[in-house]
Amino acid sequence: QVQLVESGGGSVQPGGSLTPSCAGSGLTYSRYCMGWFRQAPGKERGGVATLDSGGLTSYADSGRGRFTISLDNGKNTLYLQMNNLKPEDTAMYSCAADSRVRICYYSDRGRNLGNWGQGTQVTISS
Repeated sequence: QVQLVESGGGSVQPGGSLTPSCAGSGLTYSRYCMGWFRQAPGKERGGVATLDSGGLTSYADSGRGRFTISLDNGKNTLYLQMNNLKPEDTAMYSCAADSRVRICYYSDRGRNLGNWGQGTQVTISS
């Protein structure tokens, strides 16, 4: 059974940084797609960044150059380093993963991923 647990959200001022993490268990790390997705109140869920076992990363335009997705295989933990945060980055951030999927893109919005965490809130305000 796959379990994903996010942590590391919070509230920071514009221009600040946060690095949410997603601790996973039960995944096959030789083949996977993992990603971060976010949903703001009143908006649809959108893709932020994805990483697959082939080494492909993809980023939404909104975060490209500011966000970095990475996986620590030894800790079974996925990270999303977010720098220069903006008020429009405010959302619930969730991680998702699936060992049945080998290639993935942020634009899929996680529709092809079967395992999700509970989410961690990120709030950017002055």
